[in-house]
Amino acid sequence: MREQTTVLVCDDHTLFREGIKEILKDQPWISILGEAHNGREAIHEARRLAPRLVLLDLSMPDLGGLEATHRILRENPGTSVIILTMYEEEEVISRCLRAGASAYVLKDAPRSDLLHAMDVVLSGGQYLSSRALKKVVTNHHDNGRTKTAATPYERLTDREREVLKLVAEGLALKEVAHRLALSVKTADSHKTNMMRKLDLHDRGEVIRYAIQQKLIRVN
Repeated sequence: MREQTTVLVCDDHTLFREGIKEILKDQPWISILGEAHNGREAIHEARRLAPRLVLLDLSMPDLGGLEATHRILRENPGTSVIILTMYEEEEVISRCLRAGASAYVLKDAPRSDLLHAMDVVLSGGQYLSSRALKKVVTNHHDNGRTKTAATPYERLTDREREVLKLVAEGLALKEVAHRLALSVKTADSHKTNMMRKLDLHDRGEVIRYAIQQKLIRVN
């Protein structure tokens, strides 16, 4: 009999989480331990439940999937992350893979793709949806090599990434400090360092950068 695989489902849309659970419930080898609606909750639940697989949306409020991937894998060596997203830009895919994600599955892929991705990851492999793989391969051929250098975003600290996302979502500095349990002075220091590293000069530029990098979603 196949060994049970424990799963945590993370997405800010309830209907999408329910759809994923509906797909997985017919697989007797899968045990859904829990769910989360944002990256911060995903980190907490992964720490608490220690699932074998985390199915993680990329664009979520408060803390996004990319930063959550960094932290989940750092805290849970036995866990693998499968990104579920609509974004198929090569730069976004590469950032997720560099963060340690084991699979990148597009949300409009057939349900069989998700189950296959889970099988591949559990076997120790890495999986990309066919369109995502094509983007990466095309970029490799166009540039003659795969991008490996860290981006400015990846050189930010954990706190600076959190501040970036919250500022881009429209929170005032005092609200950012409260959300992160920091003093206003410390939050302002993180904001200043973040903007300097990214060469951003005002909130408008922060928002545009976050949108371009798919860190926040435009409704």
